[in-house]
Amino acid sequence: MSQHTSPFDAIRRIDESGNEYWSARELSKLLGYKDWRNFTKAIAKAMEACEQSGRAASGDFGEVTEIVKAGATSKPREDYHLSRYACYLIIQNADPSKPIVALGQTYFAVQTRRQEIADELALANLPEDQKRIVFRNLMSTYNIRLAEAAQKAGVIDAPAFATFQDHGYMGLYNGLRENDIHGRKHLKPREKILDYMGSEELAANMFRATQTDAKLRRQGIQGKNEANQTHLEIGKIVRKAIEEAGGTMPENLPTPAKSIQELQRDEQKRIEAERQPSLFDTLEEEGE
Repeated sequence: MSQHTSPFDAIRRIDESGNEYWSARELSKLLGYKDWRNFTKAIAKAMEACEQSGRAASGDFGEVTEIVKAGATSKPREDYHLSRYACYLIIQNADPSKPIVALGQTYFAVQTRRQEIADELALANLPEDQKRIVFRNLMSTYNIRLAEAAQKAGVIDAPAFATFQDHGYMGLYNGLRENDIHGRKHLKPREKILDYMGSEELAANMFRATQTDAKLRRQGIQGKNEANQTHLEIGKIVRKAIEEAGGTMPENLPTPAKSIQELQRDEQKRIEAERQPSLFDTLEEEGE
């Protein structure tokens, strides 16, 4: 290990797909934990924090079983393959009296943010149509999580959830409900407003959904009225942020000509066309 290499970089691994990960066993030793059971307490707290942030812990904490030698025999041993974000959460919940924990907190906070910036830049460079597809898929995931959080708060049936959703839109769209937005976009009865949003409008709604989800869970909000009010307030906060940034209000953003479904069909056709051999390729193969 070079004197300029972080000890956390030194134990970083790369899997067969080229993805980085850290072994929880190796990380525990580096952090000075002698007892694996004590370290699993920090892992459990980190996984809980991950779930509360709206992410599925299984995506960052990959539980694995390894076979290790124990004298003349072998036995299974529990381990986790950790993402950079998982390491960051673990170290945030690790024993602060250990000197290297402070070093790890700085390392993973900085490196995690660098990766976030790299991901944001890569996403920013996508063409608008592809960005819309990505954001719409994310929005579907965020709405599922939001529905789960709302249900825990007491929003049980479909009519109540529709009212809950309307409150979020009302906050973000200056009093407009889902049907009002649908009308402004001149959509047909079965067409969904999220399928006819550009990336900027989808991003605003993603922020609304994720922040409402987080607040409902974080504060343990209970009751339909309280959940509705929370969604309304978060929508207003997002709208105010757009206004202060000098952005276009979501109801004034243009409606794309093509739906998400049309873009997906176009993308699928493009992929299939690239897979098809050209006439010249076929003739060359026959000539061989």
